[in-house]
Amino acid sequence: MIRALRIISSNPLSLTGLVLVLLILAAALFAPLIAPFPTHNGSVVDFAFANRPPSTRNWMGTDLVGRDIFSRILYAYRISLGLGVVVLIIAAPVGTVVGLMAGYLGGWIEAVLMRLVDVFLSIPPLVLAIAVLGVLEPTLANAMIAVTVMWWPWYARLVYSIARSEREEGYVLAAEVIGASTAHITIREILPNCLPAIITKMTLDMGFVIIIASSLSFLGLGVQPPTPDLGSMVAEGARYLPDSWWMTVFPGLAILLAVFGFNLFGDGLREILGVDE
Repeated sequence: MIRALRIISSNPLSLTGLVLVLLILAAALFAPLIAPFPTHNGSVVDFAFANRPPSTRNWMGTDLVGRDIFSRILYAYRISLGLGVVVLIIAAPVGTVVGLMAGYLGGWIEAVLMRLVDVFLSIPPLVLAIAVLGVLEPTLANAMIAVTVMWWPWYARLVYSIARSEREEGYVLAAEVIGASTAHITIREILPNCLPAIITKMTLDMGFVIIIASSLSFLGLGVQPPTPDLGSMVAEGARYLPDSWWMTVFPGLAILLAVFGFNLFGDGLREILGVDE
């Protein structure tokens, strides 16, 4: 822990990323306490303050029905971070299992699994997610399914490359000699050497998941109104640029800060865990 703090504190960019991530997490967790207008996270309307620019009452202005944009951004962070966590805790284990099996077992299992991975990776991620949501109803749950479907192959490819190189190492050969099972070798011997790279990738991927989820919402395929979402807020405000610039600029900056923070923190985490570029 002391070494990790020393590495983070010695790198201004990593420290900036950590601060941003902590602020975003705090904003999402304590949104009901921080938000000036917590009831504005839903279908509440206040036409007396509709379409107002930033002021002392509404720091980031209001939208077309008078809802406070700052309050809605805090609640939108809850949606974005929650979606990212759910997607990654599903996609990472699925991809890890596939990668371990292909990397260690080899043979026809490796050929079949990695060709399947190649098929998924050959399709642009956003296109694949749109295709999935084209079949399913555009809801938050289905948005999670769509993003998960497109994300697990990246973990499979990462773990496969590590497992394939590790299967010829001495400790693996020694485990095979004493009759250790395949499950023991993959889970107890090879997987621990994959974890630093997996954890680092999950941190970096949080920003990318937020971008993809916001893109789907921007297209009307993600979180549906009146639930606040950064992508849908940008889309709504884009129709009224440049006059009502605050409706787009502040949600867009919120996306930028989240992606920037997780990427900078992920770079610092890579150095702490000793993960190669």
